[in-house]
Amino acid sequence: MPELPEVETIRRGLAPLLSQQEILSVAVRRKDLRWPMPKSELLQALPGQVIREVNRRGKYLLMPIGEGCMIIHLGMSGVLRHLAKDVPFIKHDHFDIAFKNGSHLRLNDPRRFGAVLWTTEDPGKHKLLASLGPEPFTEAFSPEYLFKRSRGRRVAIKNFLMDSHVVVGAGNIYSAESLFLAKINPLRNAGDITRLDCQRLVAAIKNRLTASIEQGGTTLKDFRNEDGKPGYFQQSLNVYGRAGEACLVCAATIEQIRLGGRASAFCPKCQKS
Repeated sequence: MPELPEVETIRRGLAPLLSQQEILSVAVRRKDLRWPMPKSELLQALPGQVIREVNRRGKYLLMPIGEGCMIIHLGMSGVLRHLAKDVPFIKHDHFDIAFKNGSHLRLNDPRRFGAVLWTTEDPGKHKLLASLGPEPFTEAFSPEYLFKRSRGRRVAIKNFLMDSHVVVGAGNIYSAESLFLAKINPLRNAGDITRLDCQRLVAAIKNRLTASIEQGGTTLKDFRNEDGKPGYFQQSLNVYGRAGEACLVCAATIEQIRLGGRASAFCPKCQKS
């Protein structure tokens, strides 16, 4: 599943291509995605309007258009492609926007876990976005915030960080990598972490997400950025996907456990606490 760095990479690639482009027509070829695509609303509201900008909230892309906002989520394997004129549709192309300049924006989603939604209200108040935690790069995501949110929580710190109501974007990959960088065991209770732990964790999360964005995201089986190229952050992973291999820092064997149904790798020597 594309995580925050992958979505931000896509946003940065699409923003200069889509901003201020006038929509000529819209095609909805299949609307039964994770949430039903509002076909009639999209066909009525979008043609003749201009995409003002391309924003992001968590793993959602937000495109203000006319009197509303289009909300896009890529789900497990969705890909947004910016295409030249007359490129034929392929299997699993479910949604297409044709622009006046001849280009197209097309969503391909084999598993149909993605979403294309429309709202005429403040998108920040949409039911999918309203309860999300702070963006990791903002001042709202601070050591003090993390410390206060973790008080009394009897849940593993790894699961706590993966909760999008606590902070958006950590996900499975980046929480594992951040905990390694902060030298914190993923099984440790969130309620037991100290202010110093929170300082290290917040710094580590910002560091890992920033590094991944700079390298175009993490190379996963289904992920491609907006021009079809894979990300390269996987070359920099310390523990994720490396169970049974030697730690790059201390040479101890990377172990893997399951937390909340997800595989979680860590170094038993570097992450003792």
